[in-house]
Amino acid sequence: MKISLIDNHANRTLQNVVISKIRDLINAKNLESGDKLPSERIMSEKFDVKRNHIREAIRKLEFYGVLRSISQSGTFLAIGLTGFNGIIDEIISLDVPSFNELVETRISLEFKTVRLASKRRTDIDLKRIKEALVAFKTKIIAGDDYLEEDLLFHLAIAKASKNNTMVSLMLLLIPPILKTYERDTVCEGDQISSEIKKHENIFLAIEAKDPELATKMMNEHFYKLSRHIKKI
Repeated sequence: MKISLIDNHANRTLQNVVISKIRDLINAKNLESGDKLPSERIMSEKFDVKRNHIREAIRKLEFYGVLRSISQSGTFLAIGLTGFNGIIDEIISLDVPSFNELVETRISLEFKTVRLASKRRTDIDLKRIKEALVAFKTKIIAGDDYLEEDLLFHLAIAKASKNNTMVSLMLLLIPPILKTYERDTVCEGDQISSEIKKHENIFLAIEAKDPELATKMMNEHFYKLSRHIKKI
C-alpha cells in the first residue's frame, strides 16, 4: 500500500470510517498488546466493506506502528489499548497538510540530513549526489522542468545521512510537494546561474565534510522559499 500525505477527501473519509470501526472492535473485545484481531474476511463482513478497504486501513495502522501483521498468522495489536486509542484519535483528526506545512517540514528535515551527510558520506554517496547534481544542471540549463531532479538531489543527500527514518520521511514528502508545488509563485525571478551555484555549494560542503558550511549553504538555498511561506 502506498502511504500518502495527500489522499483525496473521499478515500481519506472512507479509510477513517474503517479505522474507527477497527478501533471500536478492538475496544469492544478489550484487546491488549499482542492480542490477535479478527481476520480481514470477518471484519469485512462485520463492517460491510470490501476486504481491500480493511487491508488498506490495517496497513496504514501498521505504518503508524499500532498494529503488526505477521504472514500466515494474522494481525496483532502492537501497543497497549490506552496508547492505541490516543494515536487513533490523532490519525483520524489529521488534516491534509498544506503546501506551506510540507515545505516547513522539508526544510527542517534537510538541515539535519545535510549536516549528517557531511559527517557520514562515503565516496559512493558523493558520486550519487554529484550524478543527481549533474542531472539537475542539465535540466535547468536546457530550460526544462527540473523539480524532480532537484528533489532527487536532496534525496541523495538524505541517503548519505545514513538515517533510514529521515530517508523515509523524505520519500513521504516528495510526492505531495511535487503535486502541490506553486512553481509560478515560488520560482519567480530565479536565476539559473545562482540556482546552480547554490546546489554546487551544498555539494562542495558535503565533499569537504564540513557540516557547519553545509548547513549554511542549505540555509541560503532555502532562503527564498522560507520567505515565501512566511508571507502566507
